[in-house]
Formats: sequence, structure tokens, C-alpha cells
Amino acid sequence: MRSVELFAGCGGLALGIARAGFDHKAIVEFDNDSVTTLGENKKRNIEHVQDWNIEHADARQFDYGELDGVELVSGGPPCQPFSIGGKHLGPEDHRNMWPEAIRAVREICPKAFVFENVRGLFRPDFACYLEYITLQLTYPDHKQRAEETWKEHLKRLREGAKANDGKGAKYRVLSKAINAADYGAPQKRHRAIFIGIASEIGDEWTFPEPTHSQEALAWSKHVTGEYWERHDARCLAAPASTSEALALKRVQAAGVEPTLLPWRTVRDAISDLPPPTKREDIAGHWQHPGARAYPNHTGSCYDEPAKALKAGDHGVPGGENMLANRAGNVRYFTVREMARLQDFPDDFNVHGSWKAATRQLGNAVPTSVGQLIGEHVMRVLRRPKKARSNL
Repeated sequence: MRSVELFAGCGGLALGIARAGFDHKAIVEFDNDSVTTLGENKKRNIEHVQDWNIEHADARQFDYGELDGVELVSGGPPCQPFSIGGKHLGPEDHRNMWPEAIRAVREICPKAFVFENVRGLFRPDFACYLEYITLQLTYPDHKQRAEETWKEHLKRLREGAKANDGKGAKYRVLSKAINAADYGAPQKRHRAIFIGIASEIGDEWTFPEPTHSQEALAWSKHVTGEYWERHDARCLAAPASTSEALALKRVQAAGVEPTLLPWRTVRDAISDLPPPTKREDIAGHWQHPGARAYPNHTGSCYDEPAKALKAGDHGVPGGENMLANRAGNVRYFTVREMARLQDFPDDFNVHGSWKAATRQLGNAVPTSVGQLIGEHVMRVLRRPKKARSNL
């Protein structure tokens, strides 16, 4: 199935969607470093990337007129307007690209779309704009008029939806805040996911369910010991965190092995890599100096999913881009390790300095999450109509 990826960054979501079986006919990105990363991997014939038509373009000027038969639009509009760490300007921020995501849906008319953003978009402060995004994606042909504010447009969309009792909706849209660790990424990364399926396909489908759980990890570490045996590692009797201790209490109280897979940990993701040095014997796997821990600035635990990688360098406030060992000593993750935490393949290289690579990877979507969601959407689109109620 043909697809288009907007705001692609260094390609995390795009690669996951491609692994799910979609064929990207255009990859649109404006950032120079990200475009260079994509271009270099294309030249190196990296699987999937080698086939991409990479467009170095501003989404606001991109023409979708020649993209016929596209069945999926995906992408991650810049998250800074809605980030907890940003200026909280939301729709008033010039970096807000939701209008362009909606324009792409309106002009391409795909059978489905997948968009991701920060969980902060679900904060009460942005409740009205979240409703506005959802209504626009539901009725993309109801364009905002010239000189009409978004709040005026929202009022008109509300009135139209109420008057028609939901009839005439072009897409059924579901959105949810997820933790990427629950969907197979070795990282506690909270994101907002929007999935829309054309109304003509039916509305008997659901948001994809989690595949992994902290309870299952606690069980494998502290009940069966399978986690430590698999890694041939010394068992830690105490839970790694307060949340893991609570998860262990829940599974012990239930007395039944969890049905989901265990959360993937940092150890699961990087333990086969050699300790980093100043030399770059493995692409991107060299040690950046200067990491230090202090109150509220601690690294990720080796035996839990990593903290969410951030698009910063020395100044990342919570120490998210550092690894802490059992003694509490910290070091920065290498670029290769950060790529592993985002589930990029080892032959995928990230262009630029350590700071530039960290920024690209900190903005990326774990490819495993993109693949799982893409596969779910693919199943919805491919199954006979009478079977779609089972999804």
C-alpha cells in the first residue's frame, strides 16, 4: 500500500511504517541534519530507506497533486508547541504544523492516517485544541475560512457535527496517550497517537492494544528469574524502582503469570555492544565525555526501559540521555545505544555531531511502535468488511 510520511525527522516512524508493509512514495522533512541522515542511508542502500523519495521541503509549501493512490498518511507534527518543556503556546506557536497534517489528509484523501505528538497535547490547557484537531481530521473537507480564527472554526465544526448527528464524517478518529514501553520499545516514552480510518471502511475497529507490560517484567525478574538467566547476569533481589515494586506486588497478589510480554530493558537493547571508548570501532559507538549526576538529574536504570530520550545534550534536565550502573555512576549513552533504544537497525547511521545526532534521535519515534501501529492499520484496511469488527 502506498503512503506518504510528513515531518519525518531521521525516519523512526517512517521506518516502522515501512516495515509494516507500506510503500512510502514521499518522505517530507525540512531539517538539514535529518535530511542528510536519510539521504546518506538511502545511498548506503539501507533496507526500506533505499527506496524512499526524500523531499527536502517545508510541508507548508509541499504539493500533493502528483501523489495518486496514496492509502496512508503518517508523520509527527513538531511537538514543541505542546511540550511540557516548551513555551506552551500551542496553536499560537509558529511551529504548529497540525494545519499542514490536516491539509495533507484533505488533499490526498487516504484510506487511513497515523500521527504522533507529545502527551502534553492531552493536557487540560489544550483540551479545546485537541477537540479542534480531532474534528478537523474527522471532517477534513470543512476548511477554515479566510479570516476565521481556529476557535470560530471549532464552533462551526461543533455545530455541523451536532446538526448532522455525526453523519457525513469522512474518518473515524481515535487518539490515545501511550507509553512506548507498552508497545515493545526499550524506553518509557509517552506519546499521543492519532489514528484515522476512512468511514467507508467501517467503524468497528479499535486502537491497538499494548503488547508488553511492567508486570510481566517484574514477574520474569523476581518470580521466575528468567530475565537474569537469559542475560547470564547476577540477580538483583530488590525491585529497580518504586513502580516496579508496585508491579511486583500486583502480580504476586494475582498469583498468575502475566499474559503480555515483559517490558524491554536497556540491558535487552544494548548488552551485546562492547563498552564504549574514545574510538569509533562501531559506527556511532564512542563515549561522549562529561556526564554527571546530581539531584533530579540521574541516568536510566540498566534493568528497566530507558527514560525517554530528549532532543538535547548536556542540558537535558532529567539526565534522560545517561545510563546509570548499579553503583550509581553515570555516562552518556552513545549514539549507537540511543539508536538501539529507538529500535533503529545497526546499519542505520545518524549524521552529524553528537549534539546533532542526539537531537535527531531524541525527536524520533521508536521504529517498533511505528511498525506495530502500522501493522494494525494494515490489517484494518486489508480484511473483508465483515471481519473488521474483530480488530
